[in-house]
Amino acid sequence: MESNKEVISDLKELLSIVNDGKEGYESAAEATDKIELQGVFLKYAAQRAAYADDLKSHIATHGAEADNESGGVLGVLHRTWIDIKQALSSKEDLAILEAVVTGEKAAIEKYDKYIADYVDHADHIELLKRQRLGVVDALSEIETLIVQRKAY
Repeated sequence: MESNKEVISDLKELLSIVNDGKEGYESAAEATDKIELQGVFLKYAAQRAAYADDLKSHIATHGAEADNESGGVLGVLHRTWIDIKQALSSKEDLAILEAVVTGEKAAIEKYDKYIADYVDHADHIELLKRQRLGVVDALSEIETLIVQRKAY
């Protein structure tokens, strides 16, 4: 069984990923001129902010502070990648949407890892499952938007 310190570390890693998602969605909203996409991106940015608050509460329950207000290094790289790809691509919105898919799939993998460790994460497993489902739903909507854009 993991120590409380390791559980806190796991939750902080998820917090970093959630914050990466929030910042990525905010960057995506700024990078597109399409009102429809801006609305979708801002909706999921707000969702991730709420997820971050929930994770911070669970980290506090375990006796630690959650001082991560922004994403991790990989998130910064991912957002930079969105900027670069957006600038170079002739189908800007499609490139942004595809970059979002990459981030969402990475987030789902992390949620799966911690959900599989049911014993160590039992006190917040329902939270993790609920958040994972929200990420899966976001991924589905983004993938649908990609299909729609490729059809044009």
